Amino acid sequence: MDHLSSMDAAFLHLETPETPMHVGSLMLLELPDGYKGDFYEDVKAMIGKRLHLATVLTRKLAQMPFELAEPVWIEDDDIDLDFHVRSVTLRRPGTMEQLDALIARLHSALLDRSRPLWEMYVIEGLKNGQVAFYSKAHHSGVDGKAGVELAKVLYDTSPQIREVPPPRRRYGGGAQYQLGVAELLQAAVANTAQQYRKLAELLPTAAKALSAAGNVLASQRTGKGERPLNLGLAPKTIFNDSITNQRSYSTLSVPLDELKAAGKRVGGTVNTVVMAMCSSALRRFLKERNQLPKEALIAGVPVSLRAAGDDSMNNQVSMVRVDLATDIDDPVERFKAIHASSEAGKAVVRELRPVLGVDMPITGSPWIVSSLASLLGRSKLARRLPAMASVAISNVPGPPVPLYMAGARMAHFYPVSIASHGVALNITVQSYAGLLEFGLTACRRVLSQDESYELIGYLQDALKQIERLPGVDDAKPGLVSSQDTPAMLDAVAKKPARKMRDAVAKSAKGSSSARKRPAAKKRAATKRVA
Repeated sequence: MDHLSSMDAAFLHLETPETPMHVGSLMLLELPDGYKGDFYEDVKAMIGKRLHLATVLTRKLAQMPFELAEPVWIEDDDIDLDFHVRSVTLRRPGTMEQLDALIARLHSALLDRSRPLWEMYVIEGLKNGQVAFYSKAHHSGVDGKAGVELAKVLYDTSPQIREVPPPRRRYGGGAQYQLGVAELLQAAVANTAQQYRKLAELLPTAAKALSAAGNVLASQRTGKGERPLNLGLAPKTIFNDSITNQRSYSTLSVPLDELKAAGKRVGGTVNTVVMAMCSSALRRFLKERNQLPKEALIAGVPVSLRAAGDDSMNNQVSMVRVDLATDIDDPVERFKAIHASSEAGKAVVRELRPVLGVDMPITGSPWIVSSLASLLGRSKLARRLPAMASVAISNVPGPPVPLYMAGARMAHFYPVSIASHGVALNITVQSYAGLLEFGLTACRRVLSQDESYELIGYLQDALKQIERLPGVDDAKPGLVSSQDTPAMLDAVAKKPARKMRDAVAKSAKGSSSARKRPAAKKRAATKRVA
């Protein structure tokens, strides 16, 4: 058995009928020329042969007695492929709008916790001849980066379907359907003791990380009249509301090279361009409805804590808050503020990486957190409580090369994510084979399907606006002052890091026992696929 970490288990405890906690992907596949087979049966057979390559596909939950501790993962040796891999056919004419509506409905349904927490759908009937493939897996067992690792197991890098070694025979009588009460309690006690031991061992490292993060925060203090890098609460918007289980969903594809070129020309990263696109689109959307607050919107942005080469199927993620600067009219100033805020947030996470995501054993946490999650939804508290973020925006690095599934080429790989109470809109982007794929997942009561398409159009317009900004090398006198050109963005972003290094060096110099700290380490919009 494998114990869920406190972070993994939180996605289980926070799940309610209104807030399913699974993440997914929508893929558009191009069948080989002259294909005459049954693609659903081919996909199901391929997945059946590869189940053993990814633990997330073969494990299920075992709850602790009286929910005194976090549940554990156990092996399921009786997986019903016909349940997990399903076939759906769109009604005529088979438009992309019909597909989006179907994905929104499928994504709103909870997963069956008595089985491994994943489902996959082969969707046929698209009028353009493509086949869609939708998959979802519970966030308790996989984060965005681990989902990409799962894709590497399920998919191929050529039309040739690779053969994989069969699973090894198990010894000892096989897995039990469920574990006994005594066995579960014994495992819970042992795991809790191990967690406390790890916490004790981490104390010296935690002290150093907290001290360094404090220095970074201190270095990010700005003078009077300057825009603060340390953010307060987010202003309330229509997106900060209690939600239902109904979803809206839409997609957008952007050539990654063109987006990289735009970012390089104006002096920002791909991530900054994505944030600026979202900022401009949200600003326009809210302003046209007289709902734009005077204060700037704040984005909650997940940040991966996963080490290079780590392909474990769990959650290793934290979150930073980024100023979207929607209170700034000038697009150049807005771009600069977003870049500075994004870099400042990541600087703090870099220092806190050793202690973020550490297991914190809390007796009875399953029923405590589940009760609070239910209370939050039923009481409509999300409408009244202060907001930490206005919207969730996530950028996940995906496969850089084209992938194939059962011989069919994957033309697009869109993310489908989570909407939650208080954050009813989630904008997730994922790179894939030279494209940056946007997936907008929202509560349908807060953002309807038509409004989701409207926001997609505004994202396209926002990228065109960014491409028209004065570049680092072509700013003209009178167009923008030298101190406001995007060429200054890197200097603004690196300022907190320089201050932090100076503060740490000064502290080390004044202490004979202090050790030297190491130096801080140094996606044109296209039309939506018809």
